[in-house]
Amino acid sequence: MTVSSESRKEATGTKMEVLSAKCKTRIGFWNVRTMYETGKLTQITAEMRRYNLHILGVSESRWTGSGRVKTQTRETVLYSGREDNQHHEGVAIILRKGIDKCLIEWKPINSRLITARVRGRHGNMTLIQCYAPTNDSDDEAKDTFYDQLQAEVGAAPHHDLLIVMGDMNAKVGNDNTHVERAMGRHGCGCMNENGERLVELCTMYNLVIGRTLFPHRNVHKLTWCSPNGRDSNQIDHLMINGSWRRSLLDVRARRGDVGSDHHLVVADIKMKLRSTGRKSAAHRRFDVERLQDPKLKNAFTLQVKNRFQALADMTDICEADAERRNQRWDLVRTVYQKSSETSLGLRGTKKKECITPETWKAIEERRELKKKVTSTRSERLQEKFKLQYREMNQKVKRLARTDKRAYLNNLANEAEEAARKGEQGKLYKITKTISDKFHSTNDAPVKDKEGKLLTTEREQEARWAEHFREVLNRPPPSEEADIQEAIEDLDANIAPPEKQEIITGIKSLKNRKAPGQDNLNAELFKADPELAANILQPLFTAIWEGKQVPDDWTRGVIVKIPKKGSLSDCNNWRGITLLSIPSKIMTKIIIQRISEAVDAQLRE
Repeated sequence: MTVSSESRKEATGTKMEVLSAKCKTRIGFWNVRTMYETGKLTQITAEMRRYNLHILGVSESRWTGSGRVKTQTRETVLYSGREDNQHHEGVAIILRKGIDKCLIEWKPINSRLITARVRGRHGNMTLIQCYAPTNDSDDEAKDTFYDQLQAEVGAAPHHDLLIVMGDMNAKVGNDNTHVERAMGRHGCGCMNENGERLVELCTMYNLVIGRTLFPHRNVHKLTWCSPNGRDSNQIDHLMINGSWRRSLLDVRARRGDVGSDHHLVVADIKMKLRSTGRKSAAHRRFDVERLQDPKLKNAFTLQVKNRFQALADMTDICEADAERRNQRWDLVRTVYQKSSETSLGLRGTKKKECITPETWKAIEERRELKKKVTSTRSERLQEKFKLQYREMNQKVKRLARTDKRAYLNNLANEAEEAARKGEQGKLYKITKTISDKFHSTNDAPVKDKEGKLLTTEREQEARWAEHFREVLNRPPPSEEADIQEAIEDLDANIAPPEKQEIITGIKSLKNRKAPGQDNLNAELFKADPELAANILQPLFTAIWEGKQVPDDWTRGVIVKIPKKGSLSDCNNWRGITLLSIPSKIMTKIIIQRISEAVDAQLRE
């Protein structure tokens, strides 16, 4: 069933190629009442895909803090909320899968404002998602909100397509006398105080209220329905700067449903988005857990052996020390990477679905009831459908909570099994999932030394590079340490590493440790330590004789881990460096040789 004047094609969704020159950009905004509810975000992103939205602005998310997270279906959520752990207000911008590549910068302002800037094919777009105080709020709260909103509108790049959208709690009416440049004649109701403030803002900054420009039936204009179902208003709005007015093709309410008293509002904009061209630094890991299968383990080691033999015969090793060690390392890295990719594959990123088919069926039934409520003209039937809708909404909430309990119980059983088998890595991952550490803060914007918030990725990367350069390159101490000269030289083995030493070093490696830049885990070498030693020994010999490591070994991946305090301050983070696993094997050999020599001298 579809609502009158809403095609089935729109309701069920059409396939739309992301960033294609043949499609327009579709933006939605919605007061969802809360995202701090079991299964709510999953329902929101499902509706987002159903209506083919590229970008969705969310009001009243009720998430605390600010950050950037990925959903199970690969949407990117940028959110900004209160800092006092009170689950009130909150705004968010959700980007469809792939649109995050168009993101230039974003900035969490407070619990009522968030901004994002995306790259378009013929210009950029600045988005400001809002959640304004209600008309009954005190003047101080309204003044504060509009002062902050004016500051963000004024700071937007002059040539950008500017979109201000969200729950403005403002009625602007249909009388545009003397404000023709700010609004059209297709609004609803009578203007209230918030509406006057909104129109004044639009007049000041040459914005146009898009909802008032297009003639639609009232059912497609009204965005909010009172709890008793008797009153409806048009209080959610989208504003666009006047110079881009003709790019706005349509704005209207849709029949999306997530159990909110607000309707989803969708705007079609004649603008094509394009990628920033920057590749993500993240890479997927090899699925080393599959090495626990004896058959796969044997197939992997056989492939490593065959590849190494074939590449070794084809490769001419240069005699120069620098080239020899780099060529040897390239050979080792290529053999293990190609063999891992072919035999093991990449580790999956898909998580278990928390919502069961039974709950999805109830969600669909709730959606159908909402359509009946909005389409029927009989007051008696409308009251009947409203009652059924409220009951079904409560049922959806109960089912979602039941699903989550079952999901967590299953995880707890898996954790107990992992603890019984001594699988500490798996136990840690499950514990982290159960603790519900969902809202990541690792991607929240940081500040520079002067306290200015950095919003672009390039600025933030430069700040992190500056921070770790200062942390890791401390000036020498003012006073030199009093180090006594050794009485005699240690009788340490200085010959190139032997095969048995390499095998011992490989076996001493710990499992489930993050690899370095080469993406080679310890488990890959431990699958057959003797074979790995045969492959690594020529490399270690070249390094030993040349007295220098391969160029790749001089680079590490710094991972930042939060400490206490404000996470916008780089000093409240600590960094750990991920190094190449073969370099650790060689380091273990050197440490073992020194330890043996020192122990022998101490015994004397």
